[in-house]
Amino acid sequence: MSDIFCSLRQLSVTYWRGRNNTTALDRIDLDIATGERLAIIGESGSGKSTLARALAGLLPGGAKVTGEMLWPALGHPPRPGRDFGFVFQDPGTSLNPVLTIGEQIAEGARRHLGLSRKQASIRAEELLGRVRIPQPDKALRAFPHQLSGGQRQRVAIAAAIAAKPALLIADEATSALDVVVQAEIVRLLDGLVREDGMTLLFITHDIALASGFVDRIAVFRDARLVEAGPVRSVLSTPVSNYTAALIASHRDLATPPLIEEPAP
Repeated sequence: MSDIFCSLRQLSVTYWRGRNNTTALDRIDLDIATGERLAIIGESGSGKSTLARALAGLLPGGAKVTGEMLWPALGHPPRPGRDFGFVFQDPGTSLNPVLTIGEQIAEGARRHLGLSRKQASIRAEELLGRVRIPQPDKALRAFPHQLSGGQRQRVAIAAAIAAKPALLIADEATSALDVVVQAEIVRLLDGLVREDGMTLLFITHDIALASGFVDRIAVFRDARLVEAGPVRSVLSTPVSNYTAALIASHRDLATPPLIEEPAP
């Protein structure tokens, strides 16, 4: 497998509305290493979510994409739902309110792994246990409205990894949660990607939250990549004044990391 999972070369995304256009990504060059945890940091409108949706093939019909997205580790264009999983910001809208939790998780396993209905149900229960949903056998029969916001996000993560993807994209997956639940979800994501050897793209506006568990940080502003590098390097010697301002706005960056590295 290639050391580079995905290479972006001069990637641009433009949204057209009639005769007007908006550049959402402007000539992005970025490599994502196989198995790394990369945080995409930026304020609203910086282009970070557009990048996530471009990678996942989820851009709206009016978007024009130029440049290249190369997938050397896969050797082929990514298959939606199979090669990557996507966790959205609001599980209340990404989960189907009329389907049970078990049905929604099992769907991906059946479609992409070729499992029988019974096998997929067993996998769904296993995944609910992995994302730490209490009584996973009973949770299979529950509906999204019967769970808390944090539990719904755990279910969304389980559904995203049901087909054993190589890349997990979490797009502002913690921003709608309180601080305690945010930390729990981050620990969960960290554990899952380590255990399954997935590559993680963690999209967030919160540099303090991301810096505790990712390997590298890429900072976006006004549709452009401002800088990218290892966490310690970016935090200690930021290249851009914008990154320095983001760091200065989070005094808790000087505290120990949220996720402790395992002992050697």
